Amino acid sequence: MKDLANLRQEYTKAALDLDTISSSPFKQFRKWFDEALNSEIPEPNAMVLSTVDNNNQPTQRTVLLKAFDEQGLVFYTNYSSRKAEQIEENPNVSAIFPWYGLERQVSITGVAKKISKKESLAYFTSRPFGSQLGAWVSHQSQVISSRSILETKLQQMKQKFKEGKIPLPDFWGGYRIVPNSFEFWQGRKNRLHDRMFYQKTDNEWSVSRMSP
Repeated sequence: MKDLANLRQEYTKAALDLDTISSSPFKQFRKWFDEALNSEIPEPNAMVLSTVDNNNQPTQRTVLLKAFDEQGLVFYTNYSSRKAEQIEENPNVSAIFPWYGLERQVSITGVAKKISKKESLAYFTSRPFGSQLGAWVSHQSQVISSRSILETKLQQMKQKFKEGKIPLPDFWGGYRIVPNSFEFWQGRKNRLHDRMFYQKTDNEWSVSRMSP
């Protein structure tokens, strides 16, 4: 096993400066997201979502960003899942985009709110057939005795919906994270990283540089 204490690399790919970043965190996010897409790094829309339960225990999992604009960032899930239950108890969440290949990351805090059924339906109908079935098959976060249960139920769902369109499950849909802060982190040499922090106060965004 390698010596973890000496496992390191220098970050030299880019820089981030107050004079050149956008005054809008959404425009800056769009710029970086487009660069992540164009770089062909794996799963550029993957974000690690953190929620907190009623015992103040945080949990994390990777979800996929499926839409974003100045209203917020949208992801989809089972409304009976652990993450959804925790959001119902405490809608304050955080998310991080770990774009390691670009030596950068974006951290976001905000409030998660359910989107409309119309929005969820529009996205659901755009999903591949197998993914639509998967939403019906999985009671997310519930304990199961074996994978064969999923395979059996998948076959049942294929039979049930073989004649027509698959309807939107009433237990499945989207959340929108309405941001109240963004942090853009760009790795730099000698661990003197660039960190730009946007914060929303009275519907206005301010940005400042933070020490690494």
